[in-house]
Amino acid sequence: MDGQIKTSDRDERVICYVVNTAEYCHKTSGELAENVCKIIDPQFAGGVDMSEVQDEFSAVITKALVTLVHGLETKFDAEMAAMTRVPWGTLESVGDQSEYVNGINLILTSSIPVLGILLSPIYFQFFLDKLASSLGPRFYLNIFKCKHISETGAQQMLLDTQAVKTILLDIPSLARQNLRSSYGFIATADKVLELTKSCSCEILTSGAASYSKFVSREMSKAEALLKVILSPVDSVADTYRALLPEGTPLEFQRILELKGLKKADQQIILDDFNKRGSGISQPPIAPSVVPAMPSATAAPSITSPASAAIIASREDVLTRAAALGRGAATTGFKRFLALTEAAKDRKDGPFRKLFNA
Repeated sequence: MDGQIKTSDRDERVICYVVNTAEYCHKTSGELAENVCKIIDPQFAGGVDMSEVQDEFSAVITKALVTLVHGLETKFDAEMAAMTRVPWGTLESVGDQSEYVNGINLILTSSIPVLGILLSPIYFQFFLDKLASSLGPRFYLNIFKCKHISETGAQQMLLDTQAVKTILLDIPSLARQNLRSSYGFIATADKVLELTKSCSCEILTSGAASYSKFVSREMSKAEALLKVILSPVDSVADTYRALLPEGTPLEFQRILELKGLKKADQQIILDDFNKRGSGISQPPIAPSVVPAMPSATAAPSITSPASAAIIASREDVLTRAAALGRGAATTGFKRFLALTEAAKDRKDGPFRKLFNA
């Protein structure tokens, strides 16, 4: 249940068979209890209980699914290591998605179609949720394992992050792929089509929407982290508070190191951050969404001009940071790259204005 687990394609199939067998035993053991109650004397029916047996089979299912997740996690080790070896501090331009992203995509496209067909929709959805809850935070933490990240490097990594999010969001649709094209063993076309259609419909109608929201929430944290790294030094603390309100001083210090700041400059920013950070608390805010403005009819809750200035400044930071996310999402990467290239030509270019007043 813990640590690295190396699984082959055959191992993954076998684990799915274990899940399906345990699911069958869970169901039939309950039916057995019901049938026994019908044929024995009524006074003994209350003593027939298969719940403990069913719980054992449920535990087997859970362990098997978690093992599948750990197996995929282990496959990602090489790609996560490759991500840290990219020279983020010396990249000269932003290009296509990095090779480690292609590696992540290859791992998923080779495993997910088969798992989606062999597992029942409810257990496939459980597997997806566990995978997303593992890969999202792991990707976030892996950014801190990199060395220096320049502005261009952060732009490239932001593009990679959005690509990984898209890959994860496409996972449910991968389950619809033909089983024969994924594994190559013989199966009747009608049976494959029947299984695929049944699995896909149930996935789309049950958990796909909640899965998408979960993936977007987890990956948005990595996007927010990179936007903090991209922010100018004079506003990095405010951007960090706005986009990652649950962050810690230690994490903020690591961000300053990733930006390549000297120790003396880091200490000045950290001192100011520690003085002001403890007095600011706010709920987590998704970096790609502009916070809703208060209703015009709402009763005023701020009377202090100083407090009003702090709130206005915070909303201003959020709005500018959100604009970066919308720019990449609504007009595509070409527009995003155009903004970043313009920033190189002018010190006060459009890209910097996203963060600066």
